[in-house]
Amino acid sequence: MRRVTLTQFLIEQQRAGRTTPELRLLIEVVARAVKAISVNVSKGALAGVLGEAGTDNVQGEAQKKLDVIANEILLQANEWGGHLAAMASEEVEEVHQIPFDYPKGGFLLLFDPLDGSSNIDVNISVGTIFSVLRNPEGDGEPTEQNFLQPGREQVAAGYALYGPSTQLILTVGNGVHGFTLDREMGSFIYTHPFMTVPAETQEFAINASNARFWEPPVQRYIGELQAGKTGPRGKDFNMRWVASMVADVHRILTRGGIFMYPLDEKCRDKGGKLRLMYEANPMAMIIEQAGGAATTGRERIMDLQPTKLHQRVPVVLGSAAEVERVTKYHLEG
Repeated sequence: MRRVTLTQFLIEQQRAGRTTPELRLLIEVVARAVKAISVNVSKGALAGVLGEAGTDNVQGEAQKKLDVIANEILLQANEWGGHLAAMASEEVEEVHQIPFDYPKGGFLLLFDPLDGSSNIDVNISVGTIFSVLRNPEGDGEPTEQNFLQPGREQVAAGYALYGPSTQLILTVGNGVHGFTLDREMGSFIYTHPFMTVPAETQEFAINASNARFWEPPVQRYIGELQAGKTGPRGKDFNMRWVASMVADVHRILTRGGIFMYPLDEKCRDKGGKLRLMYEANPMAMIIEQAGGAATTGRERIMDLQPTKLHQRVPVVLGSAAEVERVTKYHLEG
């Protein structure tokens, strides 16, 4: 059986007119950065990269050493390629401009360099999430306004999962495709063509410790799942919660289910828990391309008009029928 590499896959997508040479280069550079992050994650304590960095990110959260390392790897890898107009990172408040002595391109890259980093020190899967937008035409350096585009404008999105194997999950708007890192060869190999979210599910992912803060529609939905065979759903459900969005969403992409970080009284003043531009939009694109659905509980995530770079939103995504049920409960009031 012929082993297809990420580069070969992207060249075939380019030949079919689904990507451009510039977008192919961008994704290849992100993939190289992912390999470098994977090496650092896998070394763990051996490389002295565990623990707190002693700094806070723009959200006021304590940064892990690997947060900082992963952020720097992605910034440095993508500065020189000539395919980007600017970058934005969940870890940094301002837009990251391309150095003046490097060529610039027509794309904008947004990323969460190390999602789930609270799990690093206990050796549980973490990941990287990224989103690609076109830079609107205009003179001068891109500003925050250039990035404030609805998720439906994304030209590509993906995530890397640093688990027992390192996987790269990617969409360029033609389905969702999975690649596994062959560590000996140093190449991502095409292992999961046209991934789809299974329609039938008996799993859900939610932070149950927040139950007392949930709105009535969420309490109603989760109550139905917990009632099991004797309840209105007529079957038992299992709860799974890794507290790493990449790991939880990857399980749902593979096995079906629903992931929820809904609006509640604990995060209402912030608008939600997860970041629209770095987490919700790219994951929504991936899940929709895989046949699932993604809403805030009230509206489609990718239709939201962003108002700021680090905006937070509620997230409900996964198997379409389950997401539609939660959304229906919200809209019923």
